Amino acid sequence: MSTVQPYVPGAKRKPAHIPGGKLSRWSQLKIWWREIDRVLVGLVLLLMTLGTIAVAAASPASADRLSTSSQTLDPLYFFYRHLAWQAIALCVMFGASLLSRQNARRFGVMLGAGMLCLLFLVPFIGVEINGARRWISIGMQFQPSEFLKPAFAIVLAWVLSWRMRDPNLPVLWIVTGLTGLIGALLMMQPNFGEFMLFAGVWLVMILLAGMPMKRLGIVIGGGLFLLTATYFLYDNARHRIDAFFGGGTAYDQVDLASRTLLAGGWTGAGYGLGLRKMSLPEAHTDYIFSVIGEEFGLIVCAFIVLVYLAIVVRVLMRLFDEEDLFALLAGTGLVALLGGQAFINILVNLQLFPSKGMTLPLVSYGGSSTIAVCLGVGLLIAVTRRNPYLKTTTRGLGDLLDIGQGSTMNTQEARITREIHQ
Repeated sequence: MSTVQPYVPGAKRKPAHIPGGKLSRWSQLKIWWREIDRVLVGLVLLLMTLGTIAVAAASPASADRLSTSSQTLDPLYFFYRHLAWQAIALCVMFGASLLSRQNARRFGVMLGAGMLCLLFLVPFIGVEINGARRWISIGMQFQPSEFLKPAFAIVLAWVLSWRMRDPNLPVLWIVTGLTGLIGALLMMQPNFGEFMLFAGVWLVMILLAGMPMKRLGIVIGGGLFLLTATYFLYDNARHRIDAFFGGGTAYDQVDLASRTLLAGGWTGAGYGLGLRKMSLPEAHTDYIFSVIGEEFGLIVCAFIVLVYLAIVVRVLMRLFDEEDLFALLAGTGLVALLGGQAFINILVNLQLFPSKGMTLPLVSYGGSSTIAVCLGVGLLIAVTRRNPYLKTTTRGLGDLLDIGQGSTMNTQEARITREIHQ
């Protein structure tokens, strides 16, 4: 009796070479390319491209303000340096995106521990610039708080995900205590704006992790009490808030930024033709959005806002049916950092928020800050990686928002989910 083997397409094809039971580097890259959110990567690269053009427009203003009688800076000095920093930042971003979720979590925890230790040292060995001691110099100057931001989101997501194993663990008090410690260290620098960003991310993540609504009022009341105490005890914050509500003068930074932003109208004065930017301090960093408004118009400003909004929405859509609680929380925290910082910077430029000294992420000029932002984006890409051929049994963010539940969940899974989010 003859046994005829059925024809199987590709059966005679040799399997991919896997030395030592591990995938080849090329195979790993192909898997990475298939699993990452390529639309998100495209939006990030679009913002960085727009930022490069904006820095080229703002560079002459900052170079002129920082030139002295003994040294005259090239008008495109900051533009050339920005290109170099962006090249390094892109390498960091794509390197971080190659990490698996487990390795991204381990890296974030170790980075957070290291930056927290440096944050303790800033008041003692930090470099003082413009009346604030926030930087550490080790061959290059950098702010530990900038690199702590992405690590903070990873650490909070990791701690909050412990409830998956034991719903009785006091994870809420742990993350609240950690946030309070970071806030105290930031206020010593002083850096109230960064503390507000950290506190905002903390609030978003604990709400998403299932904070009981009855405690929300206590949190809001405590936050209002701290803000009131800050106004009376923290001179820098009080002066900025008074200047904001008092209307300021024509020489205030926020007022100058607002006037510069509106000077170009809808279509802008044209590249290199802006005049008000020449009197604008920090034109290439904190107030680059105003330079964009003057030279390229409010239409381009609105487009940049839409790109930021698209990044946030894209990540939330990616997390809509995410089953891994850590990935869900980490992705939300990381995109909240990016969107929150952009939101604050834009409101400051529009004179709708007191000056905070924050850059516009992925757009403003920056050395270590650009690297830190791209590191956060790389970790965001890593934690949102997903095999496109695997189907999920829950709706992730959709279930947390009570939009719906997965139809194939068994009774035990539903019970655990309810315990986690009660």
